Order: sequence, then C-alpha cells, then structure tokens
Amino acid sequence: MTSSSNCRRAAFALAAALLASVAAPPPVHAGTVACASEQTTIPVVHYRTVKVDGVDIFYREAGPADAPTVLLLHGFPTSSHMFRNLIPALADRFHVIAPDYPGFGESAAPDHKTFAYTFGHYADIVDGLLTQLGVKDYAIYLMDYGAPVGYRLALKHPERVTALIVQNGNAYEEGLKAFWDPIKAYWADGSEAHRAAIGVLVAPETTKFQYTDGVADVTRIDPDNWGHDQPLLDRPGNKDIQLDLFLDYGTNVPLYPKFQAFFRERKPPTLIVWGKNDKIFPADGATPYLRDLPEAELHLLDTGHFALEDKLDEMAPLIRDFLCRKLGSK
Repeated sequence: MTSSSNCRRAAFALAAALLASVAAPPPVHAGTVACASEQTTIPVVHYRTVKVDGVDIFYREAGPADAPTVLLLHGFPTSSHMFRNLIPALADRFHVIAPDYPGFGESAAPDHKTFAYTFGHYADIVDGLLTQLGVKDYAIYLMDYGAPVGYRLALKHPERVTALIVQNGNAYEEGLKAFWDPIKAYWADGSEAHRAAIGVLVAPETTKFQYTDGVADVTRIDPDNWGHDQPLLDRPGNKDIQLDLFLDYGTNVPLYPKFQAFFRERKPPTLIVWGKNDKIFPADGATPYLRDLPEAELHLLDTGHFALEDKLDEMAPLIRDFLCRKLGSK
C-alpha cells in the first residue's frame, strides 16, 4: 500500500472520528431526564374563564393535559400576567395552570362588602378550579400572595403537592421586616387611620417600585408591567379589595407553624429561587426554609421582588431542570 493511500485512510479515519464526536449527544448525567434539553416546539397558551362558586375565574393553561401539573400562583399587585414568559418555557413538557384571584387580573371583582377577600377564600377558589379541571396533584410555584394561598391549599390536600417552587414567598416571621411595620399596625387594631396610612401601597409609584427596586439593569424590566397592573388597581372599588387583603394577611402568620410542619412532615422537593434585594420579602425569609427542608435547593438571585422580569434567563433553566429531575415529564 502506498504512503499516499495510508495518508488518505488516516485522514478519513480522523474525519469520521471528528464527525462522530460532533454528532454524538452530550452525556446524560445521573438524576437528569430528557426534558431538561432545549425545547423543540413553541407551546400554545389558552386563556379561559370558568365559574367557581359563582365567580368568574380567569386562568392561563398550556401543555399536555396528561403531563405533570405545575400550578403558578401570582403575587400582589399583579396576576397570572407575571407568568406570561415562564409558561411557554415549561409547557412543552408540563401541564401549566395560572389563575387570577378574584379582584386581580381578568377574574371578576365582586364588591368587598358582599365577597370575602381572604386568603382562606382564595385557597378554596383555587381548590375549586383545580377540582373542575380534574387536576389530582400538582407542583406549586408560590410567589408573594401565592405563598399563603398555596400553603393553605397544601394544608387542605397535603398528599396532592408534588413539589414546591418558592420565589419571594414568605412562611417565616424572619421574613417580615421593616416594610411590614405599618401593615402590622393595621393588623393590630384594624383602624380607619391605619387603613388609610397604607393606601399608598396601591399608588402608581409603589407599583413601579415593586418592579424596579433592587434591579441592577432596569432596561430589562418591561414598563408594560405597571401599565398593566395599575389600571386594574384603579378600578372603582379595587382599593378596598386590596386593603381588605392587607388586613387579612395577618391571619397567615399564626399558620406559619402549620406550614412549617407540612414542610417537615411531607418533605416536598423544593426549589427556592429568590430575589435577594427585595425589600418586601427579603432574603431573611428565604434561608429559614432550610431549617425544615434541609434538602431544598436555594438560589439567591441579584434582583428584586419580581425576579422573573429580569432573571428569567437564569430562573427558567433552574425551574425546568428541577421539575424534570423531581417530576419527570410527559
């Protein structure tokens, strides 16, 4: 055989080896599943409204109906709108449901004199929605108001909770810092004076503050957020709805020991992705989770209250990977 033939054979062998290394899929590490890979489809999101206990409840839904369900529970002063970008990042592999509470978003807003705006009532409403939709179990994403709603739901049906994703959602008294002092004064006596004093919490400057404070690069924050939330807060009668909820938030604090007992007894897989610069729910409320959930995965992110707005590129892969490892997928 000639030397030129040997060279050609060697070249072909090298080329084949290089092509094989490029074409080969990356190694699959222990504990991961295929759904952690990139999406190959763009999920369709549906926008629906159903009556629950006589009240129109709006919700966003996406993903295969027979896939593991992820329930997304929003905070104040927004709605399921806060999950508009996260839903498509999950819904190719998971069944995602994101409701609006009464008085928020596109759900009905009955007069506060005839409808009980309480966190217990919200948990019952969400429970009723899930029952109508035939959802038997679910992972819960809990943010801000979504935490007491979701944890009350967990106390009702602890066996149904498959996992927790906690984002600036409090369950420990260490997390109620100076921001809460005027609200605690309102809890103490329910007076009109203290009610009036916290009216600033529904003002336009406060709504914008919640999106921008603690954010390093505010050019990553879509101004449509406060443009969406504020007109809904400004609807006739909505201020009273919000002030009723601020008063009722005080009923969540005595339940913290029960929430914590749920963590210890059920040990749900838990991912904590928390904006550490948040003045409303600071990181002081994130680390105590590890007392009761020592296996929880904790990520403190350099952002503020609405972490999904500027850290989706970090959070979505963390959430997707966590759900894939803990729940699997369709």
